Amino acid sequence: MWARLLATNGDWVLTVVRVVLGVAFFVHGGQKLFGWFGGHGLSATVKTFRDQVGIPAPLTYLAIAAEFFGGIGLMVGLMTRVAALGIAITMVVAMLKVHLQFGFLMNWFGNKPGHGIEYHLLAIALALVLIAHGAGAFSLDRALYRRVLSEKIAFEPFSKNLIPL
Repeated sequence: MWARLLATNGDWVLTVVRVVLGVAFFVHGGQKLFGWFGGHGLSATVKTFRDQVGIPAPLTYLAIAAEFFGGIGLMVGLMTRVAALGIAITMVVAMLKVHLQFGFLMNWFGNKPGHGIEYHLLAIALALVLIAHGAGAFSLDRALYRRVLSEKIAFEPFSKNLIPL
């Protein structure tokens, strides 16, 4: 199981996708959790999600954790597939519960009541790439995969389901 979860190759494009998505969601999560980067912090976020969007507090905490801790995980490439899945689910919920009503495009000029879904679709697409292909080069997942692979080869020299390094 660990080998399949951590499996990745040394593709640097995956690294770029992972780090960019990770930084974006670390910032979003930091806004919601700590009020960093112009955000409102945890209590205001929980209140807003509950009162205006109808999302209960436990699910709000999960969404914030997916963004903040998932962003950190993506930046360092640790449990990339899990982090990307959490972010993708969070974006699907945000898209359906809030942003779909405002159409496709972002509200760049502030002349509409809200933002459309284009950002969410991009984030979901990037997350799906990471779920499918893993963390890429310069990741803790890759280092852990190599360790798991070396242990697996020592015990199962003819294993068929391993990704070559």
